[in-house]
Amino acid sequence: MSLPARVRVTRPPLPLAPALRNAVVRMFPTAPVKDLTAAALVIAGGAVIGGSLRWNGGEAEFIESGWRGRGIEEELARVLAG
Repeated sequence: MSLPARVRVTRPPLPLAPALRNAVVRMFPTAPVKDLTAAALVIAGGAVIGGSLRWNGGEAEFIESGWRGRGIEEELARVLAG
């Protein structure tokens, strides 16, 4: 399945750049952002609309409701594993 137009999934370098960190903190308020071991983020039209995070002892995923079920979940898992 291909992603919708304007949507890309990326695995940014850690630690996250300030703008990405702010978006992640907004989506994952309880995640230990400074302790991430991996992150994959979904970007649509220049805005972060979801992501998948991993840290020692945990992981979390979030996708804005209007974007769910369009193959993004599978692509997040693939990119995070990669």
